[in-house]
Amino acid sequence: MMGEVLKNSLSIINTSYGFSCQHNSNSPSSREHRIRNHCFRHSLPCYSPIKTNRKHAKCMHGLSMVSMSEKGLFGFEITQLRMIRMDLLYGSTRRMNNFLIVSSVVASVESGLVCEEEEGKTFIQRRKEELDSSSLEHKLPPWRNLVIHQDSDLEPGDVNQPPTVLKGTVALHENRVHFLEERDEQILSKRILMLSRSDKVTSALELHRSMEFCGLRPHVHACNSLLSCLLRNETFDDALRFYEFMKKNKITSGHTSSLMLKAVANAEGFDSALKMFAELEGDCRQKKDFDVILYNTMISVCGKENNWVQTERLWTSMKESGHIGTRVTYRLLISIFVRCGKNELALEAYHEMVHAGLEPSEDAMQAIIGACTKEGEWDLALCVFQNMLNSELKPNSVACNALINSLGKAGKVKLALRVYKFMESLGHTPDSYTWNALLGALYRSNLHADALQLFETIKREHRSQLNIHLYNSALMSCEKLKFWDKALQILWQMEASALSVPTASYNLVIGACEAARKPKVALQIYEHMIHQKCTPDTFTYLSLIRGCIWGSLWAEVEEILDRVTPNASLYNAVVHGMCLRGKTESAKKLYMRMRKNDLQPDGKTRALMLQNLSKNSLRRRNRSYYSPRKKN
Repeated sequence: MMGEVLKNSLSIINTSYGFSCQHNSNSPSSREHRIRNHCFRHSLPCYSPIKTNRKHAKCMHGLSMVSMSEKGLFGFEITQLRMIRMDLLYGSTRRMNNFLIVSSVVASVESGLVCEEEEGKTFIQRRKEELDSSSLEHKLPPWRNLVIHQDSDLEPGDVNQPPTVLKGTVALHENRVHFLEERDEQILSKRILMLSRSDKVTSALELHRSMEFCGLRPHVHACNSLLSCLLRNETFDDALRFYEFMKKNKITSGHTSSLMLKAVANAEGFDSALKMFAELEGDCRQKKDFDVILYNTMISVCGKENNWVQTERLWTSMKESGHIGTRVTYRLLISIFVRCGKNELALEAYHEMVHAGLEPSEDAMQAIIGACTKEGEWDLALCVFQNMLNSELKPNSVACNALINSLGKAGKVKLALRVYKFMESLGHTPDSYTWNALLGALYRSNLHADALQLFETIKREHRSQLNIHLYNSALMSCEKLKFWDKALQILWQMEASALSVPTASYNLVIGACEAARKPKVALQIYEHMIHQKCTPDTFTYLSLIRGCIWGSLWAEVEEILDRVTPNASLYNAVVHGMCLRGKTESAKKLYMRMRKNDLQPDGKTRALMLQNLSKNSLRRRNRSYYSPRKKN
């Protein structure tokens, strides 16, 4: 390839330590060599053919050389040339400032040359002056930055100007191809591996391209390491081209595709990664690369998008293709399904994992405990919790709270308290979720007094953790115990704590007054609620109406009905109360008013009205039958 530079006829003049040589090669048959020596202190080894010779190039110092062709000229000067390295350049054309065209050739000439000292010295002097005044007055770049031309036909021009790159040339690219003395593929692959791990991107690529140029092929582990290095350094386009090279040469693996899937997902988005996976799945040539690691990678990509539908499809496809999931597979499945609220699928994945003999990871177990809580499977949650303790794993506070909540919903208050003790022994500090779960467990077990006692403990020792949920839990127990005064006290504490008291809290206090038959207190709380600019809802009015009915405060009932927008629930409640309290006439009038407002009575209201109407008609009939007849 380098010999192409000297294809055309050349005229070469060499000067070295007072030794000048001119060689004309216009006519190979009639060469004229003229030589004249001023001082024969040094000799130049001469050979018949013109060729490259590294050994002779090493010992020549202060060489000035000018080569001239029929159509143009080019030249170079080397002031201190100690060693010449041959670099074969690889890549596409690249424009450079101070572009030079050289040939790493040491000219050897035959004996019988004729010297012309004056002519040679004059020419060399003129060339030196031209080079000194040109842009090349600085030192030339190393040999690896030069370009080799396959065609020596250049347009005539000044040697000071960068010559134009012509057709058929190989120009410098970002990476070079070096001469490799080592030809062992394993050793070279290890070098690529070490360079890639050290993030030496350019060196690793140059070594790889040098191997490719020499017909050598690195092993797949080295290629994967280089691909990973390119991706770490965010050279996505180079990584994509290198991946295509690996596919073309069939040196890919499942790890290769996994790396590219993650890179495509990060660079181009989830849809592009899914499209790439579908192409790999449909390509029969890539079937060998389809392993469980590739499935895990794609499942992870779906998990980042919370796409449980594609996750389930990949899970099914993996099983149909005969691949067995790993711990990583099931950990990803459980995590994604729990995060997306698909607890049934999460439990199915957990059962499949246990059936396959795989030990669940710590985070998978904790996610399963949360899923069991939402699905009401407290026994499975307790079993998983016990397995974690037996495996010397430490459940986090979230898992403990979830288990306490699950046991509390199932009414297993003793087990919930035992888990709470375990939680303290593990070093976890109870938080508001813990207290809310315990209060809920006590409430569902009808241990309302214990719930209030626990609330007082929380208020005394963990006051900073009190929130609306804990206050409402205590108010619910007050309502069940008919502790209207205690409920009122808790309500004042809520307002004094600068918490925004919601409507539900006022409703619980009014409900406690209703249960304790304190309708007037309930009405006062209602007026206070309005004063606090808290909007009552239907439950507020229902509780007030029921309390007023049992307190025979009929005027207040009528006032409430007039104040609010007509509501079927409220009218049904008033009709029920009037019928049960024996005010059938008032109930009948209210029922007619209800139908006039196009409000639909419920089944109980219709039944009560029919029952009372039947009694009234029967009573009238009996009264008319037993009354004495008037005598004419």
